[in-house]
Amino acid sequence: MKRARPVSILAVLVLLALGGLAQAIERGAVTIRSSSGNSIGRVDSDGTLRNDSGNSVGRIDSDGTIRNGSGSSIGRIDSDGTVRNGSGNSIGRVDSDGTIRNGSGNSVGRIDSDGTIRNGSGNSVGRIDGYSSGLRHMVAAVLFFGGSLSVLKL
Repeated sequence: MKRARPVSILAVLVLLALGGLAQAIERGAVTIRSSSGNSIGRVDSDGTLRNDSGNSVGRIDSDGTIRNGSGSSIGRIDSDGTVRNGSGNSIGRVDSDGTIRNGSGNSVGRIDSDGTIRNGSGNSVGRIDGYSSGLRHMVAAVLFFGGSLSVLKL
């Protein structure tokens, strides 16, 4: 399996934000696994992103701000779940039904209710242990900013 290409503004990875809204995004502990079942990283319940060695590589703040390993803001998630890069451009989203959309709104995959991640062809490319639909915005950030933690080539 090819590794996902890293996003240039991120050394290794990061995740999602609600702009100026007072509402917080739901965060929770999840483990991201490759299609072979190997752990490739995790998100702690406080939003810390960790690579497969357990090293912190970024975080998602409770307001949805996505930060790299140095603590710099590199993106956010809007209240509708749209993931935005540091320039404010839409780079994707995960719809309430689990459909993963790129920045143009095209379907590029889906997350099943059991946490299985599928590519645009419907093939399983990974899994998220601890997934629930309430965590889909947090998971979207990992998929779009995740670098080595993303199992999709977005």
